[in-house]
Amino acid sequence: MMRIALLADLHGNPIALDAVLADIQAQGDVDAYLVLGDLAAIGYDPIGVLERLVRLPKVYFVRGNTDRYLVTGERPGPPIKVVQAEPDLLSKYIQVARSFAWTQGAVSATGWSAWLAELPLEHRLVLPDGTRLMGVHAAPGCDDGRGVSPTMSQPELRALLAGCQADLVCVGHNHWPIDLVVDGMRLVNPGSVSNPFPPDLRASYALLEADALAYQLEFRRVDYDHQAVIEAVQRVRHPAGEYVISFMLGQNQPPWQQK
Repeated sequence: MMRIALLADLHGNPIALDAVLADIQAQGDVDAYLVLGDLAAIGYDPIGVLERLVRLPKVYFVRGNTDRYLVTGERPGPPIKVVQAEPDLLSKYIQVARSFAWTQGAVSATGWSAWLAELPLEHRLVLPDGTRLMGVHAAPGCDDGRGVSPTMSQPELRALLAGCQADLVCVGHNHWPIDLVVDGMRLVNPGSVSNPFPPDLRASYALLEADALAYQLEFRRVDYDHQAVIEAVQRVRHPAGEYVISFMLGQNQPPWQQK
């Protein structure tokens, strides 16, 4: 029997991560962890999360888009040309820029930049029953972009998965638990440890159990102290504190639900 914990989108929130790790221990522990990217950026303690992750006994990583941004200096949207055309976006643009600069400074000052730069785009393994598992952040061959959303059609999903040569594809990126089958391939998103969308603000992850005959997945939710996160954000004077806190208060909606 093999047990693997699937974690994604931790976003610098060690309080949420600690709650998930405690729940994993309560379920009987695991043989390995597969961490599907977006480890440090946005949250109040990026280094605390990285330190906890690398101390896990057996852990595999893939690169998320925000992990790449911290190394390359790239930034998520909105791009400056769009902001110039739509001045109402200026506040968001400034918060994003300040947040990533703050986190980039932290990882650079503590020597984590080189480690982040070495994160692979994907990780593959074969389960005991022969299932070919592929872990990636957004979609096969990609750590960014639209990713996988529950509103996608079968043709759209089929195009995303084309040629990936896997039976089980595990993604993150969109912070929404997903479990779909596309042309015999299973597509799974365990949800976000740190910043899930409402109505359920508990940390989200998945446990995979596999033996020589089959595998099964269990999606789990774990409560944690959101107020403690809010206070920590305020204590460190996070430059995008309002944005970080908005996740703790359930004030964000996934892109496909926004008007």
